[in-house]
Amino acid sequence: MSKRTAGVVFLAIAAFLQGIHYLAAAIFGSGVSSWNKDLFRAMLGYTAPGLVIWINIALAAGIIYLLWAEIEAWRQKK
Repeated sequence: MSKRTAGVVFLAIAAFLQGIHYLAAAIFGSGVSSWNKDLFRAMLGYTAPGLVIWINIALAAGIIYLLWAEIEAWRQKK
């Protein structure tokens, strides 16, 4: 697997986990009669707080792999 492919996979994992985080918060608050921004932020805090760490790790890994691949390609061109 190339570094670019690994980077894109890590970014896709981060996007998927972010979507799951928001979906879980929406499901958690589905019984609420009125919605506002502060309430939704509170629900995000209640649903899987450790998930944000994994989202950030996957995002950072994806960016690092993509930058690494681009730097290697740039060095091989020279």
